[in-house]
Amino acid sequence: MDRPEQSATPEAPLPPSAAPEHDWAAAKAHIFPALRPVGTHGANLADLDEARLAHEGMKKHALPLIDPGPADLATVYVLREAAYDVVINADHLLTWGIEAHALRDAAMSNLSAWSASAPWTDELAGQRRLLSSDTGDGGDAARILLPEVRRHLAGECGDGSRVLVGLPDRDLLIAGSLHPTDTEFAGLLESFMADVIDDAHEPIERGLFELVGDDLELVQFGR
Repeated sequence: MDRPEQSATPEAPLPPSAAPEHDWAAAKAHIFPALRPVGTHGANLADLDEARLAHEGMKKHALPLIDPGPADLATVYVLREAAYDVVINADHLLTWGIEAHALRDAAMSNLSAWSASAPWTDELAGQRRLLSSDTGDGGDAARILLPEVRRHLAGECGDGSRVLVGLPDRDLLIAGSLHPTDTEFAGLLESFMADVIDDAHEPIERGLFELVGDDLELVQFGR
């Protein structure tokens, strides 16, 4: 089949004022949360009133805006471009003229919409069930922030087993079922995590987590 003819006149690039980094309307659909390691340095989004936001935005090297994440991890916000992520700082909020809740709401809404159709890889070996998300789209690890994802993992990997979770890299979320009689699985999964994080592009956490309680809270795994 012949390819459709391309227009002889290429589309003009967006003017700077309409580019996502300058225009909230253009940026809003591309804002996502991302997880960062424990101890990540940044400007706490909840503490930024109007004066502190203006002060932070004037810095030559503004810090990333962060929120507390699960299990002492940090949550940052990114403008997701085709080839890279731009980490959001105070200057972006000032340029866009938005408040913190608008950033959070857009990020979680976009993550949820993406996650709803993003695939899972499912492996089953005896009592061991493994689910993983490794699309490479940038949102794999961050899916753990979504209540519907935690419910899905618990439903698939629970059933009398502890639900272990690994977040070694931005582009990998792995969950597995730890049966009470399985004395080896946690160690095997920890070894796998160590191998992954050593080669990770954006490492998050070497250790394992688990989902606990009615709210399926993400906590550090303890034997």
